[in-house]
Amino acid sequence: MGLYAIICTDDPHHGLKRRKAARAQHLAWLDGLGDALVMAGPFTDEAGTPTGSLIVITTGSLKEAEAIAAQDPYGHNGVFEKVEVRPWKWLLKRPDGLPE
Repeated sequence: MGLYAIICTDDPHHGLKRRKAARAQHLAWLDGLGDALVMAGPFTDEAGTPTGSLIVITTGSLKEAEAIAAQDPYGHNGVFEKVEVRPWKWLLKRPDGLPE
């Protein structure tokens, strides 16, 4: 098992409107990830308006992480302009029980 960061950048033209419309489905999807979800939250601009998302999950491979990322309702609803999935290592202040 490893940690993977799903780094999403919103579509600058339609992302916020679509984000608001799909928020309930996105939150339900995150909740459905169960123990695989390590943390999640939006990137924001200086005013606090969401501009993207960071989701960190634990799973067995990059391929599995990419498959999970592809299920995000935000992605299906055109919120994101770009999605990147990368292996990630929690170096400092890592909670007990997480893989390195």
